[in-house]
Amino acid sequence: MEKDKEYTIKEAMSILVSTSGKKFDSTAELHTRLGVNPKHADQNIRDSIVLPEGTGKKLKVAVFADEQTVAKAGKIEAFAVGEEVIMNLLTKGEIEFDILIATPNMMQKLAKFAKLLGPKGLMPNPKSGTVTNDIAKATSEANAGRVEYRVDSSGIVHIGFGKISFGESKLTNNLTTLLTSIKNNKPSSVKGIYIKSIYLTTTMGPSIKISLSEI
Repeated sequence: MEKDKEYTIKEAMSILVSTSGKKFDSTAELHTRLGVNPKHADQNIRDSIVLPEGTGKKLKVAVFADEQTVAKAGKIEAFAVGEEVIMNLLTKGEIEFDILIATPNMMQKLAKFAKLLGPKGLMPNPKSGTVTNDIAKATSEANAGRVEYRVDSSGIVHIGFGKISFGESKLTNNLTTLLTSIKNNKPSSVKGIYIKSIYLTTTMGPSIKISLSEI
């Protein structure tokens, strides 16, 4: 690959897969700079989507809901479910899960654990689809490959979108779904260029610049 050259998504995927080591199944990553000011509430981009090809990761999902809601939901495939179970884990400071889903009526009880959950990005939030009464659907989507993205303080989104072992076609499907979601979240207050740059890389691989004409 050539330094500073802009590549099509098809070309970039080929480079990502071909330059990735065989001993380690690297994660394909998207890094895109947006023309937003995260200090403005309406430009603090945050959302979640289900990647059509999944993430390649097996996540531990925890569900914080009362007994009645859990019983109504039926069978839930999760690491830990229920009010008492989750409260015990949090009280002990045992964060053994990757995603925490909660019903709206339980959020007040989580407030005292904000300093424990917040820094780890585990505090449930409606924008990420983790505050909901439909815990069965939310759990199913989390297991299927729902990912959350947000801009950092510099206006950049960093997010993995699959494993290199997925191959070019599946990775492209996940990437285009992700880019479409980011495009659709353009705030009305942003008048200039919204997506300023797009780079793809892997855990140990080169950084590949994508032509903005691709989006």
